[in-house]
Amino acid sequence: MKLVVVDVGNTSTAVGKWSGGRVTCVAHCDDGFAGASAKVSALASAGACAMAYLSVVPKADAAWRRLARTLGLPFVPITHELFSQVAPPLLGLRLDYPRPETIGADRLADAAAAVDRYGAPVVVCDFGTAFTAAAVTTDRVWRGGVIAPGFPLMRDYLYERTAKLPRMKLGGKCPRIGRSTEEAMRFGAYVGYRGMVREIVGTLAANFSTDFRLVATGGFAKWVLKDSGMPFTIDTTLTLHGAGLLASRSAEVLKCAKTR
Repeated sequence: MKLVVVDVGNTSTAVGKWSGGRVTCVAHCDDGFAGASAKVSALASAGACAMAYLSVVPKADAAWRRLARTLGLPFVPITHELFSQVAPPLLGLRLDYPRPETIGADRLADAAAAVDRYGAPVVVCDFGTAFTAAAVTTDRVWRGGVIAPGFPLMRDYLYERTAKLPRMKLGGKCPRIGRSTEEAMRFGAYVGYRGMVREIVGTLAANFSTDFRLVATGGFAKWVLKDSGMPFTIDTTLTLHGAGLLASRSAEVLKCAKTR
């Protein structure tokens, strides 16, 4: 079974092919719907059964739904309903959350993929435009999570809310101390951001008295965690894998696969 998997984020869109439990042909597109849809169209021509779709940008959904229809692919959005239908029998993973409909599709996919690949207990962190963390305890129950500003938001807020500070470039090494405005900002953002992450995962471990496995994904994970000493496993295809995993077990996709 082959699926096209699409992850629409605030900063970029990731697309790939999900087949045999693996994600391949991954592309990260920063040029909006036009660039990402071209990649999806190319992948769809290779015999995909459906489009597994997750998004944190609701205004983008209609265009992607239309594209799936144009390509003749069933459109399978990752939602809490799909998660609750598929994850318990597939992974033994359940939600313990007052309003599951408010959970972001990316967070559900991250949790499903993390449990599938690494087991439980696990804390999975997504280093994107926002920083998110979700905790799954030993009994494979999704207990809740954390949402905090991601590194791009920290950087942009400093630039937008001050008169003289420049827009800091992303990436690069952290200086020992700031000896220019740019270096001072880089030191504060880099070290402060890592300190936030360290405090969050440490507090989760203390709150649940659990030695969680730490898994990270997202565009800024490698840069933030390099030489941090925090024992994260970085998995760059985690979200797409979760989308494919959940969608591949949906009734619509299974029905489509049987007719091919």
